[in-house]
Amino acid sequence: MINKKIDMIVPLVEMDGDEMTRVLWKMIKDILITPYVNLKTEYYDLGVEKRDETDDQITIDAAEAIKKYGVGVKCATITPNAARVEEYKLKKMWKSPNGTIRSILDGTVFREPIIVNTIHPYVKTWNKPIVIARHAYGDVYKNVEYRVDEAGKAELVFTNNEGKELSRQTIHEFKDKGVLMSMHNRDKSIESFAKSCFNYALEKKIDLWFSTKDTISKTYDANFKEIFERIFEAEYKDKFQKAGIVYFYTLIDDVVARIVKSEGGMLWACKNYDGDVMSDLVATAFGSLAMMTSVLVSPQGYFEYEAAHGTVQKHYYKHLKGEVTSTNPMATIFAWTGALRKRGELDKIEELVTFADKLEVACIKTIDHGTITKDLAELSDASHKNVVTSEEWLRATAKYLEILLSQNL
Repeated sequence: MINKKIDMIVPLVEMDGDEMTRVLWKMIKDILITPYVNLKTEYYDLGVEKRDETDDQITIDAAEAIKKYGVGVKCATITPNAARVEEYKLKKMWKSPNGTIRSILDGTVFREPIIVNTIHPYVKTWNKPIVIARHAYGDVYKNVEYRVDEAGKAELVFTNNEGKELSRQTIHEFKDKGVLMSMHNRDKSIESFAKSCFNYALEKKIDLWFSTKDTISKTYDANFKEIFERIFEAEYKDKFQKAGIVYFYTLIDDVVARIVKSEGGMLWACKNYDGDVMSDLVATAFGSLAMMTSVLVSPQGYFEYEAAHGTVQKHYYKHLKGEVTSTNPMATIFAWTGALRKRGELDKIEELVTFADKLEVACIKTIDHGTITKDLAELSDASHKNVVTSEEWLRATAKYLEILLSQNL
């Protein structure tokens, strides 16, 4: 072990989570981070019971802390459905904490698969990573819903601040029971989304594909398309030409067909729900949901790193029974490395940046040398496979990390 730990100046906002990922969270810190870094964090427990206890105020407080310190790292959390409300005896069906945080911070979520040499994508033509840019505001994640229990008319009404009704449209005349949902978005947020995507494509020098369904949603989705086109023509067209990359718009069903036949290597910009679904599809096609990085980038310069997957509920139930699990911790580790690297960059701590880089290399080396968790067993092309528990995998990675750190530190 290295003799001197790396000191931090400004804390990270640390947001703990739920179930198996909460268990892994502590293990990752204990085995791979705190032995080497004097970790400085402002801690928020976003476990579902604490959110319920505080009426979800703790989620808002965590988001505001990210505004204060600039960088946060988040464990996976439960977004409760009816079954979860009953299981945890919650006061109500609280909204997604990710949705709440993203609404407060605005910005764009960029998700990129973690590439290792011994795991190849299910889609044979993919030989370059596909990055998903997910708009992090509005749509179904800020929706308003209503259960219709009798006949009646539902209307969409807009009244301005002077009290004048500017629009009234019939949504549906119900003859019997049904459901209603409304969604919204803001031009300012869509503009931030567009600029973040254009800037990311320029930074990475990769093509940008953007998709909606404007042929069906002729106002809502069409607004996204028009804003992207306007900003591209005014601010980015020449920059893209000089960089040798292209901006391409088409319908989302067309993109899905094109993506499958592509070699990868593009940034695929999606609306909020589309990005949620497609990032899971891309992650799985590249190997595993646990093999994808995720970062929320705000136009104000805030960064929130998280795992792109859920809380691994089935493994947690096994853990509660005292059974050992083989849960892949890669995405959660890369949330930590992303946050530590960004903290190091902002605070000019080169040792912290180097540590984050080497921890990622150690993780990849562990997998490429055949030490893997159960989810990768059928995917790995390693000549000798050793399927291990989560803790065994973390300790194997720590050995590679020790070697890498001893070379220059």
